[in-house]
Amino acid sequence: MMDLAQRQRAAAPVENGTFSYLGTLPRVPLPELQDSLTRFEQWCAPLLTEEELEQTHDAIAEFAHPRGPGAILHTALQAYAQQADIHSWLDEFWPARYLGRRVPVSINANFIMAFKQQSLTQIQRAALLIGGAVRYKQLLDKELIPPAMQRGKQLCMAQNKYLFSATRIPGKVRDTARTPYSKIEPGSSQARHILVIHKHQLFRLDAIASDGRAYSLNDLETALQTILDTLPDKLSEQQSVAYLTTLPRTDWAHVREELLTVSVDNPGHMEAIEQALFCLCLDEAEPDNLHHSADQLLHGDGGNRWFDKSVSLIVFKNGKAGINCEHCGLDGTTIVDFVDFLHSKATYDALQTTSVDSSGTPDLSAITFTLNNSLHNTIQAAGKTFHELADNTATAYFSFDNFGAAHIKSLKLSPDAFVQLGFQLAHFRTKGLIGATYESIATRQYDRGRTEAMRVVTPQIIDFVNTMQDPQLDASSKRQALLSAAEQHTARLRQCQSGEAPEQHLWQLQLIAHEHGIELGVGEHFSLFESPGWLKMRNDYLSTSSAPSDNITVFGFGATSEQCIGVAYLVRNESIKAYLSTPSAVAQHMHNFSDKLHIAFQEMANILQEEANE
Repeated sequence: MMDLAQRQRAAAPVENGTFSYLGTLPRVPLPELQDSLTRFEQWCAPLLTEEELEQTHDAIAEFAHPRGPGAILHTALQAYAQQADIHSWLDEFWPARYLGRRVPVSINANFIMAFKQQSLTQIQRAALLIGGAVRYKQLLDKELIPPAMQRGKQLCMAQNKYLFSATRIPGKVRDTARTPYSKIEPGSSQARHILVIHKHQLFRLDAIASDGRAYSLNDLETALQTILDTLPDKLSEQQSVAYLTTLPRTDWAHVREELLTVSVDNPGHMEAIEQALFCLCLDEAEPDNLHHSADQLLHGDGGNRWFDKSVSLIVFKNGKAGINCEHCGLDGTTIVDFVDFLHSKATYDALQTTSVDSSGTPDLSAITFTLNNSLHNTIQAAGKTFHELADNTATAYFSFDNFGAAHIKSLKLSPDAFVQLGFQLAHFRTKGLIGATYESIATRQYDRGRTEAMRVVTPQIIDFVNTMQDPQLDASSKRQALLSAAEQHTARLRQCQSGEAPEQHLWQLQLIAHEHGIELGVGEHFSLFESPGWLKMRNDYLSTSSAPSDNITVFGFGATSEQCIGVAYLVRNESIKAYLSTPSAVAQHMHNFSDKLHIAFQEMANILQEEANE
């Protein structure tokens, strides 16, 4: 085990290594205040009545006045961004956005991916995933994971530092993230163990031997079989400590304090969990289709997850598998790269080569917290509340198999634009309105770049939907409206990729006002952030995101608000897939949306195809 000085030296970037480009990539651009305000008015306008737009315009003018609060807050943000130890003007935005939320991370925040099927037993699949993840970790430690590329340019790899031994810690006001490569724990994680959960029992299992060698697949399979043979019955709900990670964050913070003080052994148990490289969940469920798999990955029964771990690999009794990720430090594109590595032929071949090179039997021990009556009751109540949350989340699996990206491209259209226009048309036909829509746009081309918030609804989309609904208009008019809306969608997407979107900029100014407005002399409440435009633009009716990979069969996340339909989609070459989620009270809207989406996609393609045939 390296001491602090050794770890600090080891943390220095390796020439041409995984992290060598950190600090050399372009910084996330900070827009000019007036540019963000102009775009904000343009972006929210299609959602507003004339009166609401006028109110929003007046609020913008007040905020943008030369002696108004906007200039002062923007100047403060510029000063913050120029500090030597700041990577991006969004450095404080992301912790506030993710770690400041007080809702449970289970279902409400974590995201999932189901892996492609393999003909393996639960033990075989689990051992392969452990072996692959450990191999990735050891290559990452040596900075031998090549930087991800996009159009010949390096992407930021900073998020890879939060894959292993990263855990979200509940706080009473804001959570914290315990990670390696930090000031407290410089360099890569020195942990050699993982957290395994089976039938709600927690285990500490070494995945790396004391000499630094990864355990072979045979060694891992033997240890995992011991776990399966150890527990004839699932722990009672009063003993299932993992349920505590499903609590609202402030509640969990208070309970965690109590848990750590009940016994002198409990802090050591918590340390083992937080330091574990990742979590492996061995589930009893045997999902028989993609929809069931996704539901189980999203929540399962709640007691077989430690939702605060950054990475939880989940393997079902029938050998199907997937991943559940805590979102505060990781986005979908980083996880896609990781999943692709786990399923690559090179990884499989490397693991098979070393599968008989035994390092002995891995150390295995149960993690059993000492609990008092109060904690027993809290755990049981947490489990009950979690089951209610899961029951109140309706989901559906959408599969459109008539065509996919290849055919859409042959019609000379962006697949993403095509799909997003289909979402809008289907949503209008379901609810009779066009509502605010969020699309996550990756910005890893920038140093510490993560995602940008794209607001999908444009005047051209309004015109497209209205045109498609008008029986008096011919196919040529509908085709032109579709193409115009798609062109504008692509233009806005490029704006987001170029750092020209307004929402996160204005949201960060709101955060500065909340935390420093009094000392800056501007206060913290402004009509801009109470205007119809700000409130309506961010009140999602559709929340959408994509994570393309041939190794992923489902990508998903839970419902985000009372009227919102979450749409996690995959545009395949020959098909379009999506996992939908919404509160159970409005589940029928989601199912109607799914039905109408099939029709919308085919109708749009037919309109475009007519021109191609002319």
